[in-house]
Amino acid sequence: MSKRTLALTAALLLGAGALATVPATPAHAAEANVKCHLEFSLSGWSILYKHAEGSGTVRCDNGQQAPVKISVVGGGLTAGKYRIDHGTGDITHVRSIDDVFGSYAQAGAEAGVVKSGTVQVLTKGTTSLALAGHGEGVNLGVSVGRFTISRR
Repeated sequence: MSKRTLALTAALLLGAGALATVPATPAHAAEANVKCHLEFSLSGWSILYKHAEGSGTVRCDNGQQAPVKISVVGGGLTAGKYRIDHGTGDITHVRSIDDVFGSYAQAGAEAGVVKSGTVQVLTKGTTSLALAGHGEGVNLGVSVGRFTISRR
C-alpha cells in the first residue's frame, strides 16, 4: 500500500468516526407527512380526446390553503359529456402545499348515464391523489391522461 493510499484510508476512517458521533435523525423526520384535501367541480367532454376543466380549493392540515384550477386531458376510446359537482380528493405524501401542484398520471374506465360517479387514485412521483365525485352526464370508454392542479 502506498503512503497516499494509507493517508486516504486514514482520512476516511477518521471522517467516518466523526460522523458516528453525530446523533442520527430518522430519514422521515425531514419529510413532514402533511395531508391535503381538495374540493372541486369539473365539467368536460370526450370523443377519443378527453378534456375537462374546473376549479376548487386545496386545504392542508398544516393550515396552508389555495384556490386551484384543474384540467384533465387525455385520449383513448371514450365518448361523452359529464359534470362532477362537489368532488373531493385526499392528497398524501407532501411536505407543503407546493407539492400538490403539477400533473398526476391518470388511467381509467368510465361508464355512466345521467348520474355519473368517479373514484380514482392518481400519482405524481411519491405524491398520491385519491379522487371521488358524483355528477351528471353520459360517459363511456377507457382512457389515459393527466389530471393537473395549478394555482388560480
